Amino acid sequence: MQKTFRSRDFTGNKPWAATDIASMNGISVRLHWTDAPYRWHVNDGEEVFTVLDGIVDMHYRENGIEKQVALQPGDIFFAGIGCEHVAHPRGAARILVVEKEGSV
Repeated sequence: MQKTFRSRDFTGNKPWAATDIASMNGISVRLHWTDAPYRWHVNDGEEVFTVLDGIVDMHYRENGIEKQVALQPGDIFFAGIGCEHVAHPRGAARILVVEKEGSV
């Protein structure tokens, strides 16, 4: 089966709305749309966070110290096990997230 997703055409009805792209052996691939920050969290496993459209400031903590990186389209953020983080988009953004199914 084949399906094409045009990320720039995807807009959610609320922040962090998502459409499921694929489910592969316990790993989910989802396209998210948002125009508001998420919340501080730690995933149940690793997470790959790729900005497709917009700019996202990713805040994360290392050894209790908050850090931040600005992610442009095409940039990828990897949150390893135990990485506390929160995404803050600058306006609307579209993000491809690959993570364990059911993760926060």
